[in-house]
Amino acid sequence: MKRKISLSMCCIVAFSVLVTAVLISFVLYNRNYKNMTNNIRNEAEYMAAAMNTNGVEYLSSVKDVSPSRITWISADGNVLFDNSGKEMENHADRPEFKSAVKNGVGESSRLSETLREQTYYYAILLNDKTVLRVSDTTSSIFSDIFSSLPYLILVTCFILIIVIILSNYQTKKIVKPINEINLDAPQSNVPYDELSPLLSRIEKQNRDIHDYIDMLKAKQNEFETVTQNMSEGLIIMNLHNILSCNRSALRILGNENFDYSGKSILEFNHSKAFINAVESTLSGKANEVNLQIDSKNYLMISSPVFDNNVVTGAVILLIDTTEKSSREALRREFSANVSHELKTPLTTISGYAEIMKSGWADPKDYQMFAEKIYNEGKRLINLIDDIINLSKLDENSEVMEMEDVDLFLMAEDVVNTLSKKAADKNVEIKVSGEDAEIKAVPHLIYEMIFNLCDNAIKYNKKNGRVDITIVKNNDNSKLIVSDTGIGIPPEDTERVFERFYCVDKSHSKETGGTGLGLSIVKHGAILHNAKIDVDSVLGEGTTITLTFNK
Repeated sequence: MKRKISLSMCCIVAFSVLVTAVLISFVLYNRNYKNMTNNIRNEAEYMAAAMNTNGVEYLSSVKDVSPSRITWISADGNVLFDNSGKEMENHADRPEFKSAVKNGVGESSRLSETLREQTYYYAILLNDKTVLRVSDTTSSIFSDIFSSLPYLILVTCFILIIVIILSNYQTKKIVKPINEINLDAPQSNVPYDELSPLLSRIEKQNRDIHDYIDMLKAKQNEFETVTQNMSEGLIIMNLHNILSCNRSALRILGNENFDYSGKSILEFNHSKAFINAVESTLSGKANEVNLQIDSKNYLMISSPVFDNNVVTGAVILLIDTTEKSSREALRREFSANVSHELKTPLTTISGYAEIMKSGWADPKDYQMFAEKIYNEGKRLINLIDDIINLSKLDENSEVMEMEDVDLFLMAEDVVNTLSKKAADKNVEIKVSGEDAEIKAVPHLIYEMIFNLCDNAIKYNKKNGRVDITIVKNNDNSKLIVSDTGIGIPPEDTERVFERFYCVDKSHSKETGGTGLGLSIVKHGAILHNAKIDVDSVLGEGTTITLTFNK
């Protein structure tokens, strides 16, 4: 800016000096030329008057005195006298001669061939029809300008030096307040009124820029908050480097401390399936690949990013499918177990029915066969009911309303229901403790207590005991079911809540167990946010505690 201002001022000054010099030259030249023509006219008129009176003798007396050139021309244009002493050609075609012959006076001005001199001619018609011409030569305007050019250059240089010094000083003085403007708050200090509109626009643009930056930061924070809290791994990349990567992706790929900025994604994971999927995606194809990392299963979904039909990057999503795979395996196992468990009583029923239909059985055995068919049918119904209950709990297909449930009263109802069954097996069942109200689904709590007590009776010893204890604390309420039965081996403690899992399958069939009772207890506990604890000693008995938090 300083340079432009100084250069502009120098150019303006140089142009001004040049124009001024030329104008002054024109003014001086015109004044000198006008004085010269006036003098020539006066001299010519004076000499014409003298010649009209004294004749040609007057020319002889003034030819060496007058500084002007004097020429006497006949009526036909021949030069009769010229004080220059040169031979002259006929002047009939000269414009000043023609004008004088025609009008009495004539004048003209002619430049020399070099343009350095200009001659003025003034002619007067005498009484004898001859013409007197007086002329004088002066330097031309071009000659004056060229002759003053060195002085003009010298003066211009001198003035330019002064202008440069002054312009630098003045420019610094002008620019300094502008440089000191606070661009964050331009309106706080306006050095010149002319800058007010500009500073107003800058301030408005500052506000707009700050608002836009804040919006971008908010969107970025929102994006980072969402992506960083995703359980799925998310990677965004261009053709060469990783642009963004959330914590889940770092954790899944086993590089939680990996600094991905400016790094290639091929440094992230070296598995062949991962690299092939990335390369295929960058070639423009979407991919879905199953990866196994640290005994876990992940679904890698990679999609290319296009810009004007050109691949510019890729988005990679890593989804943990371990639980889904486990659930699918459990479903397959559950389907196989259901088929097996349903087939067994149906086969028994079908076998006994076929014997009775064919008449192969002794009529006195019919009652025994009918009892077998009845027991297997009842076991089949119980199995189907348990399966339906588990399905409802799995899918939450019913809207279950929580009510105030007294664990002690509910346990007493279960004991009353199972008292006959316990008596048939010579097992004593008792409830002790205190009233403890919880928010729960009544029929589901009943089912949970019933299954715990039913198992405690089924897998108990002869003359054994089942004790149900209700304990109420400030923070929770506990339901404790203890038995003196066969117990659970330590390796089976965690698996007893799996569907169709039985510690002793032969004993389970003898007692009519379905293997789903404890699964229902587990799902009911999950629904009520209750905790299950199992303490068992093989051959001595089992204690299962349900803890319901307030």
